[in-house]
Order: sequence, then structure tokens, then C-alpha cells
Amino acid sequence: MDIHRTASERFVGLPDFPWEARYIEWQGMRLAAIDEGAGAPVVLFHGEPTWSFLYRKMIRPLLEAGHRCIAPDYPGFGRSDKPTDLAWYSYDRHCEAMAHLLGEFGVEDATFVVQDWGGPIGMRLAVEHPELCSRLVVMNTGLFTGEQTMSDAWWAFRNFVERTEDLPVGFLVKGACASDPSDEIIAGYEAPFDSTASKAGARAFPLLLATSPDAPGAAAGRATAEALRDDARPVLVLWGEQDPVITPKAGTALSKRLGWPQPELFSEASHFLQEDSGEALAGRIIAWLGDLPDGGAARRR
Repeated sequence: MDIHRTASERFVGLPDFPWEARYIEWQGMRLAAIDEGAGAPVVLFHGEPTWSFLYRKMIRPLLEAGHRCIAPDYPGFGRSDKPTDLAWYSYDRHCEAMAHLLGEFGVEDATFVVQDWGGPIGMRLAVEHPELCSRLVVMNTGLFTGEQTMSDAWWAFRNFVERTEDLPVGFLVKGACASDPSDEIIAGYEAPFDSTASKAGARAFPLLLATSPDAPGAAAGRATAEALRDDARPVLVLWGEQDPVITPKAGTALSKRLGWPQPELFSEASHFLQEDSGEALAGRIIAWLGDLPDGGAARRR
């Protein structure tokens, strides 16, 4: 297996992103994560084609509120190593990688914050490794069972990714924001991807999403949804109102299906709501955690 490692110089001097990576080994590659602070843990799961840089506006206020922040980079993303073969990537492998990383970091009773592909990964981990997670914050994501209806915007995105080998990562991120990130910020999103070969993971993710009941990952999605429907752990649902890909309607349907509270809408945010409204999201999460008895940990199943 060919593995690409992005040069560390590409991550120097990124705007508002001073945190060094912590590294572990997994299946012959190096995985990276931010691990800062010493309080109650908050794990921040990114989506596609982003990386832990996406959470920089949320990490600082969470740290100031006394939390420990863990923001992993999946294989193929951020400062983690990047297999160059699209066929290597799978839903199962990403879940295995993140379970291993969090175990190595000694994470227990954390708040999981999930968005985009972080939802299928983080919510599945919450079900299969309940000791890791005591609370869920769910943002612009879904559980993909092969039975869900995907928007026209998502199909257009998927088809574009499938036929585009040299994926324009910055262009895709900018198009999924309601705000207008500066060129410097867009360069931060592009920093991990210094070659066409390094973009295999970013290209693979949309193609992995189960769009039929018998597709790989669909059964795991259904099992996760069924388990969460009967789960007593506290859940906060936050949504970027302007998201054309995973719309507020989709968020409402997800909440109804799983018996969760209705999404709280952020009117000035789109799909990458961490970029559009990161500080406001962090403030809402901090307030919510402060209102939970024992931080919600006692309600973990």
C-alpha cells in the first residue's frame, strides 16, 4: 500500500490554528489529532473534504471553558497519513481508526460533536463503544442506511467528485460556506493536499455513502439508527439553515426518526457551519453542557 505523508512545513503558520498534532501509529500509518486541555473531553469529528482546521473557531472557547478538545484527522485527511488507493478507504476502516485513536488517547465519557461524515463515524462509535461517549452534538449530518433520499445538490457533488481526480478542495469548502472565507483560510483547508495522489481520501468519501439498502455500510447505518432511537444519552442538534446539501428538512427528519430535539437553526450558516458560526456554536454547546446534570455522563447507557 502506498501512503503519502504531507510535509510538515505546509502546516506552519496557519491562521488561528496554533495547536500541534499528537500522533499515534495504526496499521502501518501515522494518525494525527489535536489534543489540548485537561477538562471534560469534547471530541470534534470533521467531514469531507475538511480536517481538524475546520474546528479552530470552536476549540479556543471550548478550551477557555475548561474542556479538553480532541480533534482527529481521519486517514487521508489533515496531518494524518494518506493512502493513495481509493479502494483502501471504507466506512469500517475509518470507524476502526477513530476507535483506536480515542482508545490510545484514553478518552471516556466524552461529548461527541459530529458533522458531515463525522456523523456516520462518530454516531457509530457512540453505539459500538459507548464508554467513549456520554453526549452527542449533531450538526448537518445524517445516518446513511441506503434508504434515505439524497438531495439533487448532493448528487451533483458526488458526480463531480467521481470524475475529478485533482479535486479542488478549497473551491468545494468555499462553496459550502455562507460566509466568504479569505484566501488565507482556503489555503489552510488545502494545506494537507499537496498532490493529486494525496486527495484519494477526499475523493473516496462521497463514493462510500450508502445509497441503496444493500450497499456497503448501509447495514451498519441501520443498526446505528436503531440503537440511537432507544438511547438515553443527551443530544443537542444544531443546523446551518442555508445548507443546500443536508438541508434543515433533513435535520428535522433525522430528529423525528430518532426521537431527538428539533434542530436549532443558525441562520447565517451553511453546510460548514463551524466556519460560518463557530464561536456561536461553541457558546451554545458550552451552555448546554453546563445545564446537564453531571454533564450528562450519568445517562450513558
